[in-house]
Amino acid sequence: MMQRGAYTADRAAALSGVPLSTVHWWARHDVLVPSISAQRVKLWSYPDLMGLRIIYWLRQVKEAPDGLAIPRTTMPAVRRALAQLAELDLRLWSEETGPAVRVDRGGNVQVLSEPSPEAPGRQRALDVAGQELLDVIEPFVAVEGPRGPDLVRPRPLLRIVPGKLGGAPHVAHTRLESQAVGALATSGLPQAKIYRLYPDIEPRAIDDALDLERQLEQNLRPALAAA
Repeated sequence: MMQRGAYTADRAAALSGVPLSTVHWWARHDVLVPSISAQRVKLWSYPDLMGLRIIYWLRQVKEAPDGLAIPRTTMPAVRRALAQLAELDLRLWSEETGPAVRVDRGGNVQVLSEPSPEAPGRQRALDVAGQELLDVIEPFVAVEGPRGPDLVRPRPLLRIVPGKLGGAPHVAHTRLESQAVGALATSGLPQAKIYRLYPDIEPRAIDDALDLERQLEQNLRPALAAA
């Protein structure tokens, strides 16, 4: 079976944009059990990242255009969406492209083999029937503040491919993970020296990696402060 990504709780929360405390609660209460490893060091898969976003969105009370509250989607519908995610063909993802994956309020998942033509960062769209949809690949913003990046192109020169490097964000067409670059900066290495460590990598790609890691760290700060 194709490798489906492998993310620790911190990484799954930061990349999905769902608060870390919520990710842990859902794992403990069998809402979304990490599918790579549910014991000891828990590991979430790439479809789990999308699943976290789907559960969060479906279980929020929403507001209709007329101002009336729209109830949370039922858990059976949520579980139907998660079951559909588990059947995704991850071979659709590559260095060059990834599909648009959308879910409606009824928990029905749609997969479009070509990326959405809509503006990046737009979470909601309407299908031809006027049904509200969430594109779970595009940047995701939680009410509590975390901002999950695009799950295919987290930055212009970075990619996430489920079958490569355990699904880690990396500089496109290389094996350089953004987390490795971020660790160098965290250790105090000046950015100019990081550039020199990777002479074959565009400085702009290093900048993208550092910018992404700053965003992911910011997503975890409320959880770190409470620890």
